[in-house]
Amino acid sequence: MSFPLSRKALFGALALAFVAAMPVHAQQKSVAITAIVEHPALDSVRDGVKEALAAAGYEDGKNLKWQYQSAQGNTGTAAQIARKFVGDKSDVIVAIATPSAQAVVAATKDIPLVYSAVTDPVVAKLVPSMAPSGTNVTGVSDALELGKQIELIKRVAPAAKRVGIVYNPGEANSVVVVEQLRELLPKHGLSLVEAAAPRSVDVGSAARSLIGKADVFYTSTDNNVVSAYEALVKVGMDAKIPLVAADTDSVARGAVAAYGMDYKALGVQTGEIVVRILKGEQPGAIASETSNKLSLHVNPGAAQKQGITLAEDLVKSASKVVQ
Repeated sequence: MSFPLSRKALFGALALAFVAAMPVHAQQKSVAITAIVEHPALDSVRDGVKEALAAAGYEDGKNLKWQYQSAQGNTGTAAQIARKFVGDKSDVIVAIATPSAQAVVAATKDIPLVYSAVTDPVVAKLVPSMAPSGTNVTGVSDALELGKQIELIKRVAPAAKRVGIVYNPGEANSVVVVEQLRELLPKHGLSLVEAAAPRSVDVGSAARSLIGKADVFYTSTDNNVVSAYEALVKVGMDAKIPLVAADTDSVARGAVAAYGMDYKALGVQTGEIVVRILKGEQPGAIASETSNKLSLHVNPGAAQKQGITLAEDLVKSASKVVQ
């Protein structure tokens, strides 16, 4: 008589243990974030993703395992990070900026990848189009309408004829912008002069090579340039060449003006896609997105140091004036 009772007790205990464990395992999710480098814009994307996850009830250390690693500007390191996150069997990998996203695409065709802050995900070969990809990849682009950028350049420096740009020729998003500027600037009576900076440490020397050749600098969201922006600002101040940026965070660092993305909002938008995937949607069924949350930031003090005075109407129209 005792054996059947013991067996019942054993089965009951096992059943209770299984049920008790179910909520923990069912809710536990893992999100791994990789960025090609750390600078204010990309850091804002990362923070925005985390904010969106928290708003949806995913908290690190409770029902979420959160990992973040920066490749420190090294594409080889980006590939290593991608392989590690794939080996960890993360539920979703978030890749911030083109090189990191390309590294993850090369490492997995199965684990959901949500890219962010990628200018042209089609040219970068992350997705075949902005429509649902049918693959493991979706995300949010930070592409800007360059016509608006050229308008800002002309408002900041009306007498300028030559636009200088420092960029990394190995970064697909930067090459796309340069190619488009080559085509668009002549239509506005401007020409483009270029200097390559394959590494962050090359930014200062590349900018100096444009002294006497450029009337104004334009900086895209090139990660090498943004991560070493102070070197470019120094050249702008020394040579009295004003800097116009695509990244609003660069204005606080010395650009005179920028009409660009709110990268924290871009991160939140990215995080909302991550939440959809964690709740069961397939990444290949989610169309890639862009952000329309743009704002104008100006820095009159930096303008003075770079040899110009910003027009009063431009300053008044800005959503943020850096003092």
